[in-house]
Amino acid sequence: MAKKENSKATVKEKKNVARPSVKRTSAETAKTPPEIRQPKADKAVKTEEVQVIDHVTLFSDYDIHLFREGKHYELYTKLGSHVIEHKGVKGTYFALWAPSAESVSVIGDFNHWKRNEYPMYVRYDGSGIWETFIPGIGEGTVYKYFIESGHGGYKVEKGDPFAFKWEVPPNTASIVWDITSSWTDKAWMDKRKKSAGKPQAFSVYELHLGSWRRVPEDNNRSLSYREMATELPAYVKKMGFTHVEFMPVMEHPFFGSWGYQITGYFAPSSRFGTPQDFMHLIDALHREGIGVILDWVPSHFPSDQHGLHYFDGTFLFEHADPRKGYHPDWKSYIFNYGRNEVRAFLISNAMYWLEKYHVDGLRVDAVASMLYLDYSRKEGEWEPNQYGGNENLDAISFLKEFNEAVYARFPDVHTIAEESTSWPMVSRPTYIGGLGFGMKWMMGWMHDSLEYFKKDPVHRQHHQNEITFSAYYAFTENFMLPLSHDEVVYGKNPLLYKMPGDEWQRFANLRALYGYMYAHPGAKLLFMGGEFGQTSEWSHDQSLDWHLADYPLHQGVQQELIALNQLYKTEKALYEISFEQAGFEWIDIHDALNSVISFVRKGLSNKEQLLIICNFTPVPRENYRVGVPEKGFWKEVFNSDDQTYGGSHVKNNKAIASEPLQAHGRDNSITLTLPPLGVVYLKFSEK
Repeated sequence: MAKKENSKATVKEKKNVARPSVKRTSAETAKTPPEIRQPKADKAVKTEEVQVIDHVTLFSDYDIHLFREGKHYELYTKLGSHVIEHKGVKGTYFALWAPSAESVSVIGDFNHWKRNEYPMYVRYDGSGIWETFIPGIGEGTVYKYFIESGHGGYKVEKGDPFAFKWEVPPNTASIVWDITSSWTDKAWMDKRKKSAGKPQAFSVYELHLGSWRRVPEDNNRSLSYREMATELPAYVKKMGFTHVEFMPVMEHPFFGSWGYQITGYFAPSSRFGTPQDFMHLIDALHREGIGVILDWVPSHFPSDQHGLHYFDGTFLFEHADPRKGYHPDWKSYIFNYGRNEVRAFLISNAMYWLEKYHVDGLRVDAVASMLYLDYSRKEGEWEPNQYGGNENLDAISFLKEFNEAVYARFPDVHTIAEESTSWPMVSRPTYIGGLGFGMKWMMGWMHDSLEYFKKDPVHRQHHQNEITFSAYYAFTENFMLPLSHDEVVYGKNPLLYKMPGDEWQRFANLRALYGYMYAHPGAKLLFMGGEFGQTSEWSHDQSLDWHLADYPLHQGVQQELIALNQLYKTEKALYEISFEQAGFEWIDIHDALNSVISFVRKGLSNKEQLLIICNFTPVPRENYRVGVPEKGFWKEVFNSDDQTYGGSHVKNNKAIASEPLQAHGRDNSITLTLPPLGVVYLKFSEK
């Protein structure tokens, strides 16, 4: 992990200083230092007379009450650093929660990083909050807190947990910053509000900011937020995705953590620009009608000294007991969800991104690790809850509160759980016992589908249940079907190279997977590179292989996904009742010999029906009879074997009239040709 590197100090003029005027108890008086002293100015700098200023605070008694109760969801407006004007004097107000500190001082480039020159004052109310106002410093000031703990003589320099901006790693200091910005996305926000609770297509393009596209001629650097704003919205719009999901953008010291080990929860990574630059990217996406989801990590944080770990010489944000507070897999620390102030910190953080950055959803990482006390632990390495079970009751309570708070204030956003177990009712309301998420990743579908597609088609007849099993539990949650970054790293191969066969068959299998995915009930998510058939595993240090999109078969995959996203948004049968059993009906799951499955997707109207037939072998099948739910005509509206997509163009070009012949328990049926390794959608019409 990176160590702090102090920035070069800048000389500031002497300014007016503050002396607290609040009454203190005798115990607190010992902690109240004398008048704040400014550093000696260089000879070239004009000095001013020192003026005493009353103690400055942004906290009311009600704020402190809410903070102690864990119900203050806008802590970012109080804690941290804020440029203000007090009695005509401009400066920066600092507030820090460090209840076990013996003393705290602000250090930075403005005083050559000298400790104890700018002490903070602990509040009289026992909240553990330290405050000070330093005149004459403002936006751009680089700073840290020097903390001397009341426990064991521990001394440390810490970044600000509420900092809106940080130095570019490997530097580790916080930066005073004003996050005011001008937005131009009113049309999007109004539409989002009007669409809340209504059925809508939801297809997500997951990406990593640092490796989506790079600039090879400039030392292979990543694109900045503003450069992304000129390229990403147009590309995502062309592809037809409704949303992008950014892997964690919050400041993190180790680039190889992909952002999942965070030290700056309130700051977008400075590697790519300023907070306003990131707002500009979101604004640009919104103007093109594209929603933005952020990965959010309330599950754990790293041990870097400048971060949250052992913050004031105690386990402040994390559990002191390593059986609850240390994650053995990730060698990181787990938040103490039973501590009110920590809950307020996390929920305030969620509210911050939704409020200040206009974010449209939060995908919560590693929910399973939060729910289970014995997650990734051996016998004897965990402690049961008060009832003897392995459920983390504090984490469960926190997740419910988080979802209730988010949806109460932002009913038009989405919370999505990455939860890999069979924990019940993850995406059900808290008032009926659920966790309250809007959606849950369908990890079982991803695992089973990829295992099935890895198999040589000749063996798939023996594994029919792998491709059909997900339908049996598809409506127990509001599921999102992910093909995520986790499946294309660490030797797992890119999606294309998971597929068996020669080159043509690999691409045909991939197109069939996507055709099946978009027909399956649930929202969709695809990791970057999958949309054109990336041929190498994802690396956070390398750009996607964009040159591949110049080759016909890769172009074909792109064209297929454009068509699927368009169809998904226009065919109500694919999204209108996607989370309900009424929107899905099997036709046949028993043709294992031919590795064929068929089913119907339905909208609210009987006229909104699609017949889906999947042939998972490379053998075309002519005169294949399928029972249909309605008498009428069935016209092919999608075929993954279309030559436009690189297929062999085995198609059904005319509307097929049903016949009064029974098949699959239906009174009417049709015959059609099934393409090799192909998925076809047929739309119903009465005439």
